[in-house]
Amino acid sequence: MQKFQIGKIAVIGTYMPRQCGVATFTTDFCEALSAQYPEAAICAIPVNDTSEGYPYPARVEFEIAERDIESYRQAADYLNINRVDLVVLQHEYGIFGGPSGSYILELLRELRMPIVTVLHTVLDEPDRNQRKVLDEIARLSDRLVVMSHHALDVLHDLYLVPREKVSYIPHGIPDVPFVDPNFYKDEFDAAGKVVLLTFGLLSPNKGIEHVIAAMPTILKRYPDALYFVLGATHPHVRRRDGEAYRLMLQRLAREHGVEHAVVFYNQFVRLDKLVEFIGATDIYVTPYLNREQIVSGTLAYAVGTGKAVISTPYWHAEELLGEGRGVVVPFRDSAAIAEQVIWLLDHDAERHAMRKRGYELGREMTWSQVARCYMSLFDQVREQRLLVPQAGSISRRLLRAHSLPPLSLSHLRRMTDDTGLLQHATFSVPNYGEGYSIDDNARGLIATVLLEELGLGSPEEIAALAGRYLAFTAHAFNEDAGRFRNLLSFDRRWLEDVGSEDSHGRTLWALGMVIGRSIDEGHVGLASLLFNRALPAVTEFTAPRAWSFALLGIHEYLKRFASDRGVQRVRDDLADRLMQAFNVNSAQDWPWFEDILTYDNATLPRALLLAGADMNNAAYTGAGVTALAWLMELQFGEEGHFIPIGCHGFYRRGEERARFDQQPIEAYATIAACLTAFRETEDIDWHVRAQAVFDWFLGRNDLGVSLVDPATGACYDGLQPDWVNQNQGAESALAFLLALLELRATEAELLAEETAREAERLMLANGVSAHA
Repeated sequence: MQKFQIGKIAVIGTYMPRQCGVATFTTDFCEALSAQYPEAAICAIPVNDTSEGYPYPARVEFEIAERDIESYRQAADYLNINRVDLVVLQHEYGIFGGPSGSYILELLRELRMPIVTVLHTVLDEPDRNQRKVLDEIARLSDRLVVMSHHALDVLHDLYLVPREKVSYIPHGIPDVPFVDPNFYKDEFDAAGKVVLLTFGLLSPNKGIEHVIAAMPTILKRYPDALYFVLGATHPHVRRRDGEAYRLMLQRLAREHGVEHAVVFYNQFVRLDKLVEFIGATDIYVTPYLNREQIVSGTLAYAVGTGKAVISTPYWHAEELLGEGRGVVVPFRDSAAIAEQVIWLLDHDAERHAMRKRGYELGREMTWSQVARCYMSLFDQVREQRLLVPQAGSISRRLLRAHSLPPLSLSHLRRMTDDTGLLQHATFSVPNYGEGYSIDDNARGLIATVLLEELGLGSPEEIAALAGRYLAFTAHAFNEDAGRFRNLLSFDRRWLEDVGSEDSHGRTLWALGMVIGRSIDEGHVGLASLLFNRALPAVTEFTAPRAWSFALLGIHEYLKRFASDRGVQRVRDDLADRLMQAFNVNSAQDWPWFEDILTYDNATLPRALLLAGADMNNAAYTGAGVTALAWLMELQFGEEGHFIPIGCHGFYRRGEERARFDQQPIEAYATIAACLTAFRETEDIDWHVRAQAVFDWFLGRNDLGVSLVDPATGACYDGLQPDWVNQNQGAESALAFLLALLELRATEAELLAEETAREAERLMLANGVSAHA
């Protein structure tokens, strides 16, 4: 077996359990590639024709909403950022949105990696839109694959595609032994009888009525003959017409007096069961009515597994049944079908020779052989692309621009050197002896994302700071452990192999912010790579705060890649755990996630509230609001100002609460949680509470003193019972900066909404519809 050089392949199309021929092909295709090349990562990107989607397996990483053009663009971003080496498009006009499936072009135009397109339909009389779509797909693809030689000619002669750009690879089939049909017949109460079979999703273009009309003649000669019609009605046909076609066929069987010999199996069967049906078959019939059908998976299965076949002369049948591998009859000709069935049953030697010829061809069509052909093609395409690179870009389509006064970042600059953000200071001077932490660099990274989003500060400086903090984050990742280290000495020695669960979760939050909001393509790419490598470790964590930080990161990540099923599954799992922790520990007088309040407390209800909103789970959202409301009540004393839980002892249920040391990080976490509650509930009281908590920084606190230096953006490290900690470390400065940025962002949103309402009011006052 050759050494496969491509690390990750994404396959776009439809995927089982969706019921359609392309879904079956794509699923078998992915499984065959994975089986032959286990070292390659094969992922599926299916298109959904329903809003609820399908219960896909883990191989599905991202889903596209058929009629949402933005979903196609998001998928392109996802594939580019996640370093997919090659994309395989399974193309059929009807599975994509837009005129003639044109939405898929939005995705293809933005992809950076090589594209191989497998064409399931090639029309020799396309309409204008169909022609434009296929012309553009051919231009954007590095290689086209067809499953019939006739399609090669049509692409070259009509669509003017160079022959060297098109490859023929046959339709894959299961590898089954050449068996006597009687081996399986007792499974279907057909022992000793002749079995005819047509299988596939039912629709009026299948022509099954012509086989039913042939059955009276066949039964006169072979009274024990049975005709099996296997397959559910095509979902699109069922949604439009119900079971009208199946009912018509059943009525026709009764009219011809053959209802006892025509057996309908209204089911979409698994491959193992399908192999049994095919195995029990004496003659397979495809009476299809569309001459332009360029490929038929059911026909390929029947021929390749050694069945005698009778078919109408659509393109794939004419080609596959040549050289004595089957019999072709005219379209809509029941008499010809009956004549050929009887002839084949009368001539055993000829029928078995036909079977053998088909089975021998099928040895070249097994999925293992087909997978090898595709992998060889992928290597060629990849090699060619390396010789002729193709430029590409990831575009952010919704940029925010706000004219707000700049902030002072003097202290942030002071605390940042070429390595990253130093964690401690003595007074206002960085303390080199304490080195760096991933915690503070993650917070710094979050701050730069918000600064970029709000348009504050020098863009060049913000980008430089973000790059430095992100570089530190990348350096902190321990590939062997799948975890982030936390503490780095000033002489750049890591002091641990892995950091705490909380620091890992907080770092995922920062990376999610970059992915979900940054407009810097390079930063988003690196953050996405780190996020996906670091996320699996969270599933083994036991700390509720680590879950919560990770949930905040996932929330941000899904803003950009809303259909990433793998990340959605982690979100659902962590949210379930957090809700379980709340249910286990909460009581009427203690509606909380643990039996102790420690630090960063408000992050827990904030994470559950956001996850509940994202998952449309009112119970989770309600629990988050309940917990946050209780925490707010607890942290506002009779004096009317904010009193966070002190870090010298914290607050364990049933014990005395610590009032000091009061930390700025608690104020920030509470402000952010209140603003989240305001956005999700639209209750203005949450915004008022956030402003009241922010006043703690400015002097409305137990000591009545301000903790911030507005000239530099520095913040003191905390309140003691009778003094202010004069040190100005990174955590405190970032807590103040982040709190201010969160409030500015919310105020900007409120101003935008007020401006829009006023504009609408003026339009209505002038007699102009706001929606004209």
